[in-house]
Amino acid sequence: MTPELMIKACSFYTGHLVKTHFCTWRDIARTNENVILAEKMNRAVTCYNFRLQKSVFHHWHSYMEDQKEKLKNMLLRIQQIIYCHKLTIILTKWRNTARHKSKKKEDELILKHELQLKKWKNRLILKRAAAEESNFPERSSSEVSLVDETLKCDISLLPERAILQIFFYLSLKDVIICGQVNHAWMLMTQLNSLWNAIDFSSVKNVIPDKYIVSTLQRWRLNVLSVSKYAHYNYLNLQELNVSGCPTFTDESMRHISEGCPGVLCLNLSNTTITNRMMRLLPRHFHNLQNLSLAYCRRFTDKGLQYLNLGNGCHKLIYLDLSGCTQISVQGFRYIANSCTGIMHLTINDMPTLTDNCVKALVEKCSRITSLVFTGAPHISDCTFRALSACKLRKIRFEGNKRVTDASFKFIDKNYPNLSHIYMADCKGITDSSLRSLSPLKQLTVLNLANCQFLDGPASIRIRELNLSNCVRLSDASVMKLSERCPNLNYLSLRNCEHLTAQGIGYIVNIFSLVSIDLSGTDISNEGLNVLSRHKKLKELSVSECYRITDDGIQAFCKSSLILEHLDVSYCSQLSDMIIKALAIYCINLTSLSIAGCPKITDSAMEMLSAKCHYLHILDISGCVLLTDQILEDLQIGCKQLRILKMQYCTNISKKAAQRMSSKVQQQEYNTNDPPRWFGYDREGNPVTDLDNITSSKGALELTVKKSTYSSEDQAA
Repeated sequence: MTPELMIKACSFYTGHLVKTHFCTWRDIARTNENVILAEKMNRAVTCYNFRLQKSVFHHWHSYMEDQKEKLKNMLLRIQQIIYCHKLTIILTKWRNTARHKSKKKEDELILKHELQLKKWKNRLILKRAAAEESNFPERSSSEVSLVDETLKCDISLLPERAILQIFFYLSLKDVIICGQVNHAWMLMTQLNSLWNAIDFSSVKNVIPDKYIVSTLQRWRLNVLSVSKYAHYNYLNLQELNVSGCPTFTDESMRHISEGCPGVLCLNLSNTTITNRMMRLLPRHFHNLQNLSLAYCRRFTDKGLQYLNLGNGCHKLIYLDLSGCTQISVQGFRYIANSCTGIMHLTINDMPTLTDNCVKALVEKCSRITSLVFTGAPHISDCTFRALSACKLRKIRFEGNKRVTDASFKFIDKNYPNLSHIYMADCKGITDSSLRSLSPLKQLTVLNLANCQFLDGPASIRIRELNLSNCVRLSDASVMKLSERCPNLNYLSLRNCEHLTAQGIGYIVNIFSLVSIDLSGTDISNEGLNVLSRHKKLKELSVSECYRITDDGIQAFCKSSLILEHLDVSYCSQLSDMIIKALAIYCINLTSLSIAGCPKITDSAMEMLSAKCHYLHILDISGCVLLTDQILEDLQIGCKQLRILKMQYCTNISKKAAQRMSSKVQQQEYNTNDPPRWFGYDREGNPVTDLDNITSSKGALELTVKKSTYSSEDQAA
């Protein structure tokens, strides 16, 4: 055997052996791989089944949770429905009970009203019968009882303080008449404290001078204040008012200055004082504190220079220079040099007043706390800059177009204690100006009438706010107003045309409000129904609100039992029903205006006289259906009536008006036909041609004259 064959044999054997073992290994390996794959497949199937189960369970769990949440919400909803149903039942029962009680109370008030009205009519019948019986010489039993009742009420038995308080309400003429009743009344009218202040203004054209002189001499040791007359020595005299006296001369001033050295308040307005008179002031009135030179145009700057002579007027606190257009810048410098302690300055109706005048005055008068500049159109923002050295508390500007937002920036920074701001008819004021007022913590009164702005200030201390004629004011502004001014007491929204019932709803949320003026607005019965929810209003003015009817006023009166002042003038749709509502619910009424209401009759006024015994002011102008009968009813029922206006009352006679004038302090009366802007004629029938009625209304109002039958003329 050759080596080659041996090698081939070995190679073949080795190859065969390898092939045999590899095939065996491959078969074994394939068998193991199938087992592994089968195991992996089993695990994969198991995992897939687990994930599938998990997913199904998750969806099932979510579904169950959603069902539980829905069930829970459903149960809560059912509970809320049951609770709301219970509340509805309770509120329905409460409302029915409240309505029943309200109806019962209303029926009781109406029944009480009818009983009182019946007693009132019986009383009138008895009085008329007694008046008829008084014509006979024999005295009736009713008269005897009346005299006995009068004797039991003796005013002289009251304390002296109460007697003085009663007589303080009387005029000089009435006090003199009371002193002539009997000896006891004469002693009461001679109390010393009653003659501390004497006002001759009401009798200056009736009583001769010699009686005035004797009166002043009789009480010269007690007089502290004299008005309209003074010609003798009164060492204790502290207040002297000679304003408007055409006969007041330099000689009169000399006598006064020499005989009254203790005068503190001197009013020389509307007199003809000259520089010679001005020279007397610093020489004799060393303690003078209040001085009024308003509308005195005879003195010049030189007269003001005299104020620094002698001891000077260095104690002067109040100064009024209204209408003194002859004063120049130099004159204000003289005032500043002599009156450095001025705190209250009033300069009205002075078109010549400029910023330089105020600068000259403020240079040395840094104590000024109150400023009134009405009718000074040339005052600008420079004045506010000059006043930054003063500690102002009260500012009043009216009719000025040069005051802009810059002035309010000075107010914000320099006047933190400002409490009163009057900026009426200042067209340059915008919303940014009002935002500057928010830091003023002491602000209590804000008057921005006739200003073109939208939003209100943000001060919670404001008590009085006048927004009259702010025609752009809307419900949104009123909403902000109710939020920012919760302590408001007096609010005027007169002629705010865009105000609706929704805005009235915001006003109801101002719980501290006691007085509101909605005259000239578009308010209707709906607005009055909303306003009736306030229940604390004492004063309401809805004059010229033509959409208001009896229903709205009746609804308001039912909820306003403390109402004291009501103005429904020129609401021509109103009738006797509102007077009946007032007589039933508002018996504390003190002031009522029903002018321009042609449907009011005597029967309504009879109810008013029978119930409203506290009535002080009554305006029935234009009530053409009223007759003399109402004057008799007013004399009997409204004994506290002081002011009565009866313009254009065509059915009230002149004789009855003359008798009534002696019972009131002020009376206006005429029998002219109602003006065309009233909207009806002397019979109460509507006027068909209403062209130019509104435009002529303002002009005709200025021509209304007061009655010649006043109480003073009757006494004369």
